Amino acid sequence: MDLGGTTIVERGLGDDQHPSGYEASLDPWLSSLWRMLNMVKPEFLPNGPDVVIQDTVLIDQPKVRITYHNIANDESHFSSASDLTCLNMQIGSARSMHPGKSSSDRSRPGCFLKMVKNLPLTRSNCGKDVRHFEFEFVSHVLKYETGDVLEVLPGQDSAAVDAFIRRCNLDPDSFITVSLREMDDHNTHDSRIPVKLRTFVEFSMDVASASPRRYLFEVMSFFATAEHERERLKYFASPEGRDDLYQYNQKERRTVLEVLEDFPSVQMPFEWLVQLVPPLKPRAFSISSSQSAHPNQVHLTVNVVSWTTPYKRKKKGLCSSWLAALDPCDGIHVPTWFHKGLLPTPSPSLPLILVGPGTGCAPFRGFIEERALQSRTNSTAPIIFFFGCWNEDGDFLYRDFWLSHSQNKGVLSEAKGGGFYVAFSRDQPQKVYVQHKMREQSQRIWNLLAEGAAVYIAGSSTKMPADVTSAFEEIVSYENEVSAEDAVRWIRALEKCGKFHIEAWS
Repeated sequence: MDLGGTTIVERGLGDDQHPSGYEASLDPWLSSLWRMLNMVKPEFLPNGPDVVIQDTVLIDQPKVRITYHNIANDESHFSSASDLTCLNMQIGSARSMHPGKSSSDRSRPGCFLKMVKNLPLTRSNCGKDVRHFEFEFVSHVLKYETGDVLEVLPGQDSAAVDAFIRRCNLDPDSFITVSLREMDDHNTHDSRIPVKLRTFVEFSMDVASASPRRYLFEVMSFFATAEHERERLKYFASPEGRDDLYQYNQKERRTVLEVLEDFPSVQMPFEWLVQLVPPLKPRAFSISSSQSAHPNQVHLTVNVVSWTTPYKRKKKGLCSSWLAALDPCDGIHVPTWFHKGLLPTPSPSLPLILVGPGTGCAPFRGFIEERALQSRTNSTAPIIFFFGCWNEDGDFLYRDFWLSHSQNKGVLSEAKGGGFYVAFSRDQPQKVYVQHKMREQSQRIWNLLAEGAAVYIAGSSTKMPADVTSAFEEIVSYENEVSAEDAVRWIRALEKCGKFHIEAWS
């Protein structure tokens, strides 16, 4: 525009978190683009903007190339390695070759953990299942700090992996390397270590949890031999079929394996499957322990996810349900990575206001363990913690832990300038949330803020962070006797100077 260009159509903005993905905005935008181009210069589109091009030759080659290697099991790179080293190499090789990998340096796990405790934190019939997991380091001990995050690579159900391989007529024992076609000239795949096809699928392709993109249905239509399946797939891939695809695919959380089983005439080359099956992603969890208190361990607080789809199909979260099913006696090696989260480790002299309803309490369990240890040898600043759950008897996570630290001059005790306040949202007719408890302690919150306290908020990313932030703004406005706009600016200034942190997850 600066150089004199004229806008013929508004810039399109796609939201990848829309239920239908970015295509929800792309389809109408493309229609308006063709119409405008047809108006500006009809010779661009001699058959008009709505012509449908026959799709006999419209499919391109897949972006990946698969090379099969004639290797006996005992000749592979993994045959002489120890069990743990072998597993590390297999996971690293499989994930580094996947076209959807996030970064090459994180293909291999940072370390392996083994579960030593799997404890329920909720009553069995309370409507949710939250677990406390304790892990010990197996390979080597890594340093972590409170507020850090642990990423876990979930194990896939063996039966589902085998069913996918059978459905696609693949040989699970063949050795393969995967490379991008555009990189073939650079011989980058020459240095890749061949892995078994089953290993590649198991550690890098999410065949039985994630829903596929619309493009999978488009490509499947080219390989469907049954006419009614081809027509259905083409309809799903069209702008007109987007809403029906949403109902069938995203709303029902259909997996790639389920989609392939619903269209039995489709036989796709493995290259296309590698390109289009969603990559198996690690799941991130806030660490709920202090390494000072547990030198060889790391603890997690995990909500075991399960739900029923609109068509009454039972679904469960891949990673949380896998972890919940692990038996500490089995000694399964869990591949993990440690990294920094959004909650920096606070110094012992920093007063804290913590807000963590539900599993949002996880990082603050580590904070309080750490500060309790520090308080034995040095004076520490006070902590106020606001926790929330449904019922006192059902899902009051770590009840004894919080109460023990809020009594007898513990770090959460009022004797030490702290406090522990719980909102039980469903124990009375009207809902009570953490922000209600915060308003009740308005003056104490303001006094700590005036002393330079930092605010930490963790938990569900739905309405909670915004509601809690609004409660802080109201408290600042009321206690400091300033306008709502000034209170908003005050909280923003707190954020800019690194004293207002939010870590939220969906």
